[in-house]
Amino acid sequence: MYRFLILITLIFAPLTANAQSVAPRDGWQVFPTSYSYGKLVKRTRSAISKAPIKVVTQASATVGAKSQGIKIPGNIVLGVYRNDYARRMLAASVAAGIEAPIRLYVTENDDKTATLSYKTPSAVFAPYMNEGGAKLDELAKELDAVLLGIAIKAASAP
Repeated sequence: MYRFLILITLIFAPLTANAQSVAPRDGWQVFPTSYSYGKLVKRTRSAISKAPIKVVTQASATVGAKSQGIKIPGNIVLGVYRNDYARRMLAASVAAGIEAPIRLYVTENDDKTATLSYKTPSAVFAPYMNEGGAKLDELAKELDAVLLGIAIKAASAP
């Protein structure tokens, strides 16, 4: 009987994953909010639509899990970029191309609020600065400002 309980626990533990807040860390911007996950996703998309950048990719483990009948806390990754940013990046460093698009991450917290977080473009492109030089540094700083503007609009009070 004991082995059976361990087996059941191991099988169902992944199905009951707990939400965790994204903790601040080097190279990241983290914006805890009082908004629900759904509301923060909408606010983030709205802020992006008003910024000089567009959503070019998106992925959500929440949606994928739901299609398999599994409920997990809300999360979505929104990849944002623009073709002229890509051309500038590639002119400075072809290797840096692996990092595009820049990603924003909306996660649901245990208390049903949500957090918006992202790795800053300066941190994302840091490993390529030796070959990318001033041109890549300039682009990274420009993108730092764009993403910060999106985050402030999305996470601020209405």
